[in-house]
Amino acid sequence: MKVCHLTSVHTRYDTRIFLKECQSLASNGYKVSLVVADGLFDEYKEGVSIYDVGKTDSGRLNRFTTTTRKVYKKAIEIDADIYHFHDPELMPFGYLLKLKGKKVIYDTHEDLPRQLLSKPYLGNVSKKVLSFLIEKLENFFSSRFSAVVTATPFIRDRFLKSNTHTIDINNFPLLGELFDSSSSVVKKNQVCYIGGITEIRGIESLINACEKINGTLVLAGKFQNKSLEQRMKSLDGWKNVDYRGFINREEAKVVLSESKAGIVTFFAEPNHINSQPNKMFEYMSAQLPVICSNFELWKSIIEVHNCGFCIYPEKDIEIANKINFLFENDNTVYDYGKNGREAVLKKFNWTIEENKLLKLYKNL
Repeated sequence: MKVCHLTSVHTRYDTRIFLKECQSLASNGYKVSLVVADGLFDEYKEGVSIYDVGKTDSGRLNRFTTTTRKVYKKAIEIDADIYHFHDPELMPFGYLLKLKGKKVIYDTHEDLPRQLLSKPYLGNVSKKVLSFLIEKLENFFSSRFSAVVTATPFIRDRFLKSNTHTIDINNFPLLGELFDSSSSVVKKNQVCYIGGITEIRGIESLINACEKINGTLVLAGKFQNKSLEQRMKSLDGWKNVDYRGFINREEAKVVLSESKAGIVTFFAEPNHINSQPNKMFEYMSAQLPVICSNFELWKSIIEVHNCGFCIYPEKDIEIANKINFLFENDNTVYDYGKNGREAVLKKFNWTIEENKLLKLYKNL
């Protein structure tokens, strides 16, 4: 059976799309194609045929119009049995594919209406109006697709109202990818944050906390913009930051192996409080304690499994105190890390989610 994944936004090696979903399908006998728009090249990798329709550099509006049409045109050429798309802007083209008699899956990674409420470039009225309209559009299109896949149970429950063929396939880590049980790496007095760097992800509080820690924060990822980067570098806490920029998965594995904790101190924005950040579970899979925001959902993961601390993300002194505590208590680092690793092995891993994906495809 021919399967085609479509994205106009994500990179070709996106963790959820390529490393997990596409490779899982390819290793289970499906003929898998992936259409991307990154301006690099076509290639065949790990059992997946990757087709590039070219990158659009002239703004978000042009991507919504020109790039999406290119992705759709390539999708038609591939003539797959099942199409699985990953961006809301592709919803109209997913609908056109459905009208052509194809099976179509909408994979929604975020709670987009709630995410829009946190966009800094939108005014308060614009946020609410756009959020309302997008939710109506998503409900309209999703009810017409063969299935909807969501990244969290919270988003699943929302889409179940418009499409009963909705399941959550969580962004849980691949077992063994970021942890080597035979490794003898000595942990340093460092903690790490790996991921996108924005204001609403609590970067300022984290850098301010670094002024008070007796070690280092390894910060890896891209800043939202240059002005934010310059502002963070001007803070006193930056002296204890080792900024790596964007790093690949192998480099991330090394950082995790050397660190005593992973940080996820997002602010309580509408799209955060019910999210399940991939990085949280990756820290756990790498046997690291987690220092994270005290959202009820996150507390039900971290505190219930006794694998870290849930704190107020705005309070830099609280972040610093927890970091310093772990720097001074290697036994706690080991115990919390082991507890988190065991939770991943039993519950929060991609093998379980892969089975749900394969069952969905079999049913289709």
